[in-house]
Amino acid sequence: MHTDTERCVRAVQSKDSRFDGWFFTAVLTTRIYCRPSCPVVPPKVENMTFYPSAAACQQAGFRACKRCRPDTSPGSPQWNARADAVARAMRLISDGVVDREGVPGLAARLGYSTRQIERQLLAELGAGPLALARSQRAQTARLLIETTPLPMADVAFAAGFSSVRTFNDTVREVFALSPSELRSRGGKQPHTPGAISLRLPFRAPLNPTNLFGHLAATAVPGVEEWRDGAYRRTLTLPYGHGIATLTPHPDHIGCLLSLTDLRDLTIAISRCRRLLDLDADPVAIDDQLRTDPLLAPLVDKAPGRRVPRTTDAAEFAVRAVLGQQVSTAAARTHAARLVTAHGTPVDDPAGGLTHLFPDPAGLAALDPESLALPRSRRTTLTTLVASLADGSLTLGIDSDWERARAQLMALPGFGPWTVEVIAMRALGDPDAFLPTDLGIRRAARELGLPSTPAAFTARAAAWRPWRAYAVQYLWATDDHPINNLPV
Repeated sequence: MHTDTERCVRAVQSKDSRFDGWFFTAVLTTRIYCRPSCPVVPPKVENMTFYPSAAACQQAGFRACKRCRPDTSPGSPQWNARADAVARAMRLISDGVVDREGVPGLAARLGYSTRQIERQLLAELGAGPLALARSQRAQTARLLIETTPLPMADVAFAAGFSSVRTFNDTVREVFALSPSELRSRGGKQPHTPGAISLRLPFRAPLNPTNLFGHLAATAVPGVEEWRDGAYRRTLTLPYGHGIATLTPHPDHIGCLLSLTDLRDLTIAISRCRRLLDLDADPVAIDDQLRTDPLLAPLVDKAPGRRVPRTTDAAEFAVRAVLGQQVSTAAARTHAARLVTAHGTPVDDPAGGLTHLFPDPAGLAALDPESLALPRSRRTTLTTLVASLADGSLTLGIDSDWERARAQLMALPGFGPWTVEVIAMRALGDPDAFLPTDLGIRRAARELGLPSTPAAFTARAAAWRPWRAYAVQYLWATDDHPINNLPV
């Protein structure tokens, strides 16, 4: 979008927050860059230039605006709506892969050479993977500086910097303030010992009922819970583990993170945003779905529905198999037994979380006879776990959606429903569709939509590429706990 100057100028002059994260405005006279909704008086048109990323602005010598704080704007929705190499690379960078494995590790995961990845990112985002990761480290450093009393040296290494000097230089360059000035300017913030409190922005509107209702209704005891108006869950992270507490508010999501290793902060934030689908563009999605006259009333009644996703694709795949052809309560019971027997215990002084969900390696050695499941489903689960553990099946933010679908369909016991629900909630495909789901078919009949899978799929072609969001609106017609925000 940053190449459409006229459209960008209109967005800046109207201070349209819908475009925050889509592009950044750099002011040639002041050498600062802003989000489109910056509250200051818009600069003259001839003094504006536009960039696709904060990293590109920083590489061009611009510093972040102190008023609108463009580094805290929602992420671009296109990275979660696409499955090409650039989108997959951006998802991996936000998950901290460059910090942990370097650019060669990023390229290897995507199946490209380092040079190809750098060229593609530079062409589309105006910055290479190192610059994008550096920009992300700067944002993480700012969060730690402003929300914790940690010494600056600890902040530097927790944010992923290799030295305190590099940390100091980067903060000064990006924010035009030293780390100590940034902390004093932010004022004294309330601090919860052992936890980091922050606000997760999103593009309005956001309807929390199905989002948090689904997560709470399907929560696995010991791993997830709804407590005091917040969804809480344990997180398995690269350097340790953590507990996330997510609270819906009208203009943001409150996020409290307790981490055993602060180097996991960036990854934890990324996974919480992905879990709640916070980088979506609800206006574009709802406008497309409203073109169907039968779906439009559902959208108008409660706009801004998101797709409840997951923090761990392998975990969700296991849970999807446990939930085949059983009720929500039965699926929770099966998962809780698995967690109790094979999960890693954790301490949670603030609530009732007790375990991390077991990883595929931990489940690979389980005895099928210990599972209270039909024999065919035992085979499905053990085959899935073995494939995940040996690497022959890879599910994650870097997955090619169609390739992952084909791999899942090749496993015994996997049909279209299971594959599509994994594609929708674990892989993040916004166009995943469940025409055979009983709740969806019931809603289709009530609305006058075709009820046979083939005819229904043909009618739903007009909803592409947002059929996963149409599924949320159709599910919401049913009086089920997943559609209601818990008391």
